[in-house]
Amino acid sequence: MADLPPPEIVPSSRTDERQACPRCTPQASRDTQCQRRLHDLGNLDVWCPRDLVVTSAQHSCSQCRKYFKADRSDLAPPGGQDTHRVIALAVRLVVEDGLPYRPASGHLWRDHRVLVPFATMQNWGEAGGKKGADAHGHRRSRGGVG
Repeated sequence: MADLPPPEIVPSSRTDERQACPRCTPQASRDTQCQRRLHDLGNLDVWCPRDLVVTSAQHSCSQCRKYFKADRSDLAPPGGQDTHRVIALAVRLVVEDGLPYRPASGHLWRDHRVLVPFATMQNWGEAGGKKGADAHGHRRSRGGVG
């Protein structure tokens, strides 16, 4: 890890003063701010990785007394460290191009300067398993036919 070049930092902001509460819909005020780092496809002009540093606001609704964060699901899945662009490219390499996980991981670093462990790629490929969602986003039951 020490031999890797430092990433290019790309700032992004989601810090609106007010945002509609997803539960009861009145405008909620901004309470605090937090940052999250996401790995994106690298900058091939300078041949280094690229990280998005997303500053987002946490809002508090005075009506239902709940806290919620600004929506970042358009950039990355909840709890994920990689953007949707990285995930889509990794899955395409494995599924459409037929590369095994280890060579696909090496390809992502060599050609796109994004470091994705092959085990993570395997998890993405197997995400539609027993407890996961099917292709249409509906939960699958674990028992019975269908």
